[in-house]
Amino acid sequence: MSTVTLTVHVSDIEKLFREHSRALIAFLQCRLHSLSDAQEVAQEAYLRMLTMENREDVESLRGYLFTVAANLATDLMRKRKVRSDFSIAQSQDEPMDEHSPVHHAMAVEQAAGIRHALRELPAKASQAFVMHVIEGRDFGTVARTMKLSERMVRYHVANALAHCRARVDEKEMP
Repeated sequence: MSTVTLTVHVSDIEKLFREHSRALIAFLQCRLHSLSDAQEVAQEAYLRMLTMENREDVESLRGYLFTVAANLATDLMRKRKVRSDFSIAQSQDEPMDEHSPVHHAMAVEQAAGIRHALRELPAKASQAFVMHVIEGRDFGTVARTMKLSERMVRYHVANALAHCRARVDEKEMP
């Protein structure tokens, strides 16, 4: 991608953000029933837009943005359901379902891949990611703990997320 093309792409995404950010967050908040979750999913959707290839294949950036965001919201809700079901099963000391060992093996493998990817990152990015994504702390708490601005924590988490996603995607490619 040339510098001129990249600059045009970034300016397109900035314009998309200015014009549709509120609508996107409102859309996500209705789905997720949480403003902070909506904001985080929206941030991830914009990050995906910035890193997408074949931009010229997308007819409507707005439509694509909302589709990406809706898919991310669905993934988040599924992840929460799996965690909830697992917690319930653990508390009842019963297996979740017949697929439980397969899901567990996949989760262990993915966790190992993420741990490896986190070791490749600078310490602050890795720490911010672990505190926010894995431990579930909000950006404000992470910022205070790390003595950084909330904006810097968001930056580190976004970079770590993109790095981990790239590493996981590499492993899933045939």
